[in-house]
Amino acid sequence: MEQNIWRADFPQITEKDMIYLDSAASSLKPNSVIMAVTHYDHDLSANIHRGVYKEAYEATFLYEETREKVARFINAIPEEIVFTRGATAALNLVALSYGLKNIHPGDEIIVSELEHHSSLLPWQNVALKTGAKLVYVPLDSEGRITIANFESVLSDHTKVVALTYISNVLGYITPIAEIITLAHAKKAITVIDAAQAIEHMPVDVKTLKCDFLAFSGHKMLGPTGIGILYGKQEYLEIMEPIEVGGDMNDNVNKYDAEWKDSPYKFEAGTMPIASAIGLGTAIDYWQEHNIMAMEDHVRRLRKYTYTQIKKIPGITIYNPTSETGLIAFNIDGVHAHDASSYFAEHNVCLRAGHHCAQLVMKWLNIEACLRASLFFYNTFADCDRFIDATKNAVKFFHKMGF
Repeated sequence: MEQNIWRADFPQITEKDMIYLDSAASSLKPNSVIMAVTHYDHDLSANIHRGVYKEAYEATFLYEETREKVARFINAIPEEIVFTRGATAALNLVALSYGLKNIHPGDEIIVSELEHHSSLLPWQNVALKTGAKLVYVPLDSEGRITIANFESVLSDHTKVVALTYISNVLGYITPIAEIITLAHAKKAITVIDAAQAIEHMPVDVKTLKCDFLAFSGHKMLGPTGIGILYGKQEYLEIMEPIEVGGDMNDNVNKYDAEWKDSPYKFEAGTMPIASAIGLGTAIDYWQEHNIMAMEDHVRRLRKYTYTQIKKIPGITIYNPTSETGLIAFNIDGVHAHDASSYFAEHNVCLRAGHHCAQLVMKWLNIEACLRASLFFYNTFADCDRFIDATKNAVKFFHKMGF
């Protein structure tokens, strides 16, 4: 049996009998991240950018060190890294600060039916408030965004291209670098949802030349409540904060105030300090290991599992050619929520529902589906348990008359 060199770092699965196949929703946390968060809570618990005592200084140092780690991780500079509460907050920040000010009636915003609601709804909101038009990239027969289909909707009216790097339902990788080049030729800005990409591949914002990119800590081994917005400095400098309050201002008068420079003007109030520190440690974990070796392992797990699952009568799989560890499927005639209950009773953790991507479900002509998401800490033994549970689930529901 193949040795998994990473699994021992994750107490959530080594200390209980659980097959965790929901990493696309939220990844597990390694011991080092847990310890980093505990260190802040247990030993520091001080606010940042304010006190000069030892605990406050260390908390501030660790928080800002994470900003530098994130910048190096995606090849940016620290001034281009804004901490948010998640990818959702990051994408809303761009739409509300940049979008509402710079988008006008008649402008076009390109999105797709693959988008997570966090990538779609902020721009739907901007379009409704500004009179701009949402334009959808047609998906091909597999449900992919292609260059040709993107070019078919790109126009001189395009001002924003807001697309996912990897679909959170189908696991397809968008040809985002080529799309960014085409968008920039029309002088459109690009807003990339990388929440499903950052944990599967190296992301270099300078190579991509994207204008904005967002991701969440909790999908890449970090804590919940922390996200990242990367923005080109030229855009962050002209954008106004959408929240105002403590620690984001330089000078406050009776009737006006002056903001700090980016990124601090976007980080009002007490930030999720422990989560930011935990994210820094998660990045350490990624850099201490070979992400491509991890992803190669994931793809072998996925190929093995898909090959077995597709042989089971009564199963429909919606993404046969996914490049990542996702398998989106249903048991024929059984609602995804009912099926997920069976898996849960057998300690197999899947996600069921529309996955915050209802347009994908409508494109697939279904209400919901099951999603198994394999990650590098999973094993072939996990896959076998999942395969057996799926076979037994089909038998159980067919016996029940479904």
